[in-house]
Parts: sequence; structure tokens; C-alpha cells
Amino acid sequence: MSKVAAIQMASGPNVGANLIEAGRLVDQAAKAGAKLIVLPENFACFPAREAERLACAEDFGTGQVQDFLSARAKKHQVWIVGGTIAIWSETRDKVRAASLLYNDKGECVARYDKIHLFDVALENGEQYNESAAIEAGKDVVVVDTPFGRLGMSVCYDIRFPELYRKMLDQGAELFSIPAAFTEITGKAHWETLVRARAIENLGFVIAAGQGGYHINGRETHGDSMIVSPWGKVLDRLARGSGVVVADYERERLVRARRSLPSIDHRRI
Repeated sequence: MSKVAAIQMASGPNVGANLIEAGRLVDQAAKAGAKLIVLPENFACFPAREAERLACAEDFGTGQVQDFLSARAKKHQVWIVGGTIAIWSETRDKVRAASLLYNDKGECVARYDKIHLFDVALENGEQYNESAAIEAGKDVVVVDTPFGRLGMSVCYDIRFPELYRKMLDQGAELFSIPAAFTEITGKAHWETLVRARAIENLGFVIAAGQGGYHINGRETHGDSMIVSPWGKVLDRLARGSGVVVADYERERLVRARRSLPSIDHRRI
């Protein structure tokens, strides 16, 4: 049995300040015994406008944020899913929203680039256009870890169950979902979607969100949670900065898949 953690923040545009807060929370999660820690989307840089995201961008393999993730993972001998950070695209006119996985030696062992981009106009007047600054990823990523096969996803991806089926077909047993859900969509859909992804795939879900009011005026929903393969919320945090920690027992997943073999019963 291991412990896993989801970190919740209300990040702003100041990278240095965000890393101080993220470091404090990673330290707290590690002290609580977590061996796999998931940070939220945009944890190191939460810009007011998509174009400002470019100012936070790093080349893959080098940069302040990546150095931070590597150092914290190595220091505590934990695995860290680095939420998302802006990594320059090949053309350098846009970035990828990259979720990086670091092992307990501080090595980056996997990278998932967010596939589904949040381009929406909500009924309350809020508008988001991630594709103005972000280039969509293409590859499904599932990676071996000491905790089982980890499927990596980000925020808006959660609305596309076919992505999680693709990960399931590659052996995924637990899923990381760094997120920054808006308050209006989060209040309506967040918990339902997180629990549905756990239930239908009979896997653990570690959903780490931005949660609160941000300097840029945006409000995010929060409610970071860890959910069991049976859909039970093992721990959660409604709002504000903090850490959610729960026991991860792979045998629970094995038992769930054995007693309710819905994965084997698929016909489509």
C-alpha cells in the first residue's frame, strides 16, 4: 500500500511565488507519506490571457520550473506529476501544455501534451481560447510506475471518455488529471466526470485542481479529490491551497476488476 496526493493551488502569473507555494505543498504531501504527488494545471504560471502564457514557456529539458520539479522529486524520493507547464512547440509560435512525470531520482520519465483544448464561450459570458497560444498534443501516454500503469490526462480531456478507453487499452490502472476547471463548469460537472472516469475504467483517479480566486480575476472550482475504482471519494479539498492524501492499494483495483468484469464485457 502506498499513499498518493493531489495538490490544490490558486496560482497567479508570478512563477517564483507559485513555485514557493508549490514547494511548500509538495513538502507537506511528502511529509504525510505520499509517494506519488500530482500538481494542478498551470501550477507554476496562471496567466491572465493566453498570449501571456508564452512568457512562461521553457524548452523541454531545461528551465526553472522543470528544475524545481526534478529537485523536489529527488529531495523527497517521490514521483511527481508536474501538473502542466508551457513547453515551446517546434515552431515556437505556440506552446504545448505539457504534463511531465518525474521519478524518485528526479528524472523526467514521461511527457503528456494536452490533446483537447478549451475553446468555449460559456453562457455567463466567460470565454476561453486555449488554441490561441497552445498547440494540441496527439499522443496517448501510459507509463509504468511503482504504483501501476499511469495514464496521463489534463483538465478538459476529462470530457472525452474515449481517451481514457485508449489508456485503458494500454493497461492504465490509475489516472492523473491536473486541472483548472472554471467555477461554473466545475460546479455542474467536475465531481460527476471524475467519478465516472474512475468507475467506467475501474481505476484510481488523482484529480488535482486549481481552486479559488486568482490575481487575474478568474475563479476556479477546486474540489481536488482522489477516487477509488469503485467511485468512492477517498479524500477531497473544496477550496484554497492544500493537499489531499489517500491510501493507494492496487489490490483494491484488482479485486474490483475481478468482481465486476465490465472491462472484459465490452462489445464496442
